[in-house]
Amino acid sequence: MKSIPDENRVVVSGVNIKARHTKPSQADPQGGIKRNEAPIHVSNVAHVDPTSGKPTRVGFKTDDKGRKVRFSKRSGESIDG
Repeated sequence: MKSIPDENRVVVSGVNIKARHTKPSQADPQGGIKRNEAPIHVSNVAHVDPTSGKPTRVGFKTDDKGRKVRFSKRSGESIDG
């Protein structure tokens, strides 16, 4: 994953694959269809649920020690700590 903070965008591997058709040239004599990853806006990136591996929303709750921790809305598992 690569972040572009000036533009509020990130590049996530395997997501938003764009195909570009290129003509053969001296630099690339083969030409053809080139596939690469394009950036997406940070608001479209979601946390991954620790148990199922699917996207999830994040909630906040206090644990037994009085600390504020994030948890997965999908499974209820704690995300940090």
